[in-house]
Amino acid sequence: MVDPAPEPFPGLPPTLERPDASRRGRLDERRRTRTKSIVEWVIVVAAAIGIAIVLRTFVVQTFYIPSESMVPTLKVNDRVVVNKLSYHMHSVHRGDIVVFTRPPLVDKSYKDLVKRVVGLPGETVDGHDGHVYINGKQLNEPYLKGKLTPDFKAYTVPKGSYWVMGDNRNASEDSRVFHAIPERTIVGRVFVRIWPLNRIGLL
Repeated sequence: MVDPAPEPFPGLPPTLERPDASRRGRLDERRRTRTKSIVEWVIVVAAAIGIAIVLRTFVVQTFYIPSESMVPTLKVNDRVVVNKLSYHMHSVHRGDIVVFTRPPLVDKSYKDLVKRVVGLPGETVDGHDGHVYINGKQLNEPYLKGKLTPDFKAYTVPKGSYWVMGDNRNASEDSRVFHAIPERTIVGRVFVRIWPLNRIGLL
């Protein structure tokens, strides 16, 4: 006869003789759940970053205003949002506020500029008697709040270009300095001011 093998831990309760399989299973399940949650969060964060990059590159971008050239409409340190898709869906309109890449003859410390579209392709723009004239007709500019425009010589806007000016006509480097800007240099249309909070609004 063969004697039965001795118990490994004589006298101990059954629960201490061998690992609890159900407890081990619960621990494994918790580890799997924790790992799954980490992976999900990594995916969510990566997706959010990717969406933000796509939006900034192709759809919208925020800019801050570094100078007084657009006062009173925009003040120094205002934050605005630019719609980069606007001019893929419709043409540039007179009165639009646009951001465009720095033209030659402008301070190289600026990468982009923000101005208002005043003259459209083919139009002749000039300034005299405190006002801007388009093809000889005085332009109504309520956004100037009654401020006058210094005189400037007549200029015919080339095809595919736009004459842009700051609303603060006495403190703005604009088309009077660098002439009309090509449409291809326009980054997008400024459509909302988001800072400061007490001045949030569409433009």
